[in-house]
Amino acid sequence: MKAINWLRFTWDLTTLPDALPALSGHYEIALGSPDDEKELRRVIASSFTLDPSWNPDMQEVIQTIDASLDRTGEKETTRAYLALRHGQRIIGASVVTLEQEAENHLWPGPCILVEYRNRGFGTNLLHRSLLALRDAGHVRAAALAKAPEHEDSGWGVTSMRGTRGCHRGIIRLC
Repeated sequence: MKAINWLRFTWDLTTLPDALPALSGHYEIALGSPDDEKELRRVIASSFTLDPSWNPDMQEVIQTIDASLDRTGEKETTRAYLALRHGQRIIGASVVTLEQEAENHLWPGPCILVEYRNRGFGTNLLHRSLLALRDAGHVRAAALAKAPEHEDSGWGVTSMRGTRGCHRGIIRLC
């Protein structure tokens, strides 16, 4: 697998706003249940598989995500799934690591099915994930995001109060 450029983000959860604009009545974000695990995994895998920037390393990426999700499914885990639903259908997922010392509290990060992107759902799922960490007693959270391959790519990050990019470097996905 080639080295990947990453951006590290941190949030001061004490300054996190309590609420974002409400989702319309057809959508909701809630903790996923064990019965949801198969569908949550499908949503996460689909989010990466349908993103061409991950294609060169797809097999290793999916194996890494699956191993992480396997740990999430263990009985005494310190992780939780959040599911974004459109009616009964799960259209987005996030895995929150509740360990205070974790380097990355949002692995693999908010994932939204392609046909539901660009509607603010990722921002809502990120916000709800951060609220879950704050509710678990965290005052700080951190996450990694894949950086653009080219500086002039026009890539941007949704801004939220308390969000800041800390540093950029080349690391291997692990």
